[in-house]
Amino acid sequence: MTVTIAEEILLLAYREEDGRQLIGSTELGAALGGAVLAELAVEGRIELSQKKVVVKEAAGGGDTDLDAALARIAEDGKERKPAWWVAKIGTSKLKNRLLTKLADTGVLTQERGKVLGVFPTTRWPEADGSVEAEVRGRVASALAGADPDARTAVLIAVMHACKLDRKAFPGASKERIKEITEGEWAGEAVAKTIADINAVIMIAATTAAISAATSAASG
Repeated sequence: MTVTIAEEILLLAYREEDGRQLIGSTELGAALGGAVLAELAVEGRIELSQKKVVVKEAAGGGDTDLDAALARIAEDGKERKPAWWVAKIGTSKLKNRLLTKLADTGVLTQERGKVLGVFPTTRWPEADGSVEAEVRGRVASALAGADPDARTAVLIAVMHACKLDRKAFPGASKERIKEITEGEWAGEAVAKTIADINAVIMIAATTAAISAATSAASG
């Protein structure tokens, strides 16, 4: 089964046994938005910089959410920073769509319940562990020293930016993660994508957290 980088993030961000999130919703939202942009960049469909996102190839690639994000960027017509797009793309609606898709394809199970018998909650425990096992195998190999492909390197960069790496791979070498996220092993284009997306996600997550705190304080 083929999954996107954003879907790989979700598989790693939820505990297999009980389907609970390993990181906060603010960080996860930024990670998902960043993963969508990163995948479009790796595919050569957009170009990232700290100042703007440029569409290079507007044709659809077959994935509904990637194509919708690309079309939205292309139709917007304004010069916007990547962090702006991360915030716009990485919403709870995207998260729920991707989780539902993974449940519909038999990878996850959707379990509805209530906290304290009142507040509705949904958990997403794993139903088919083979997809996540493949993802973990690629990441573990890279963390152990093998040169990752571009998608795996971007996945690691996204995990690092949202602090999921320390939760999903607690024993991983910080030095090795730094090597991968700095892209010294990679070609210039891949290294630039990794560096840009790493910075963008950190900015988006920090901005979202500050906004949430400000809103709570003013309320």
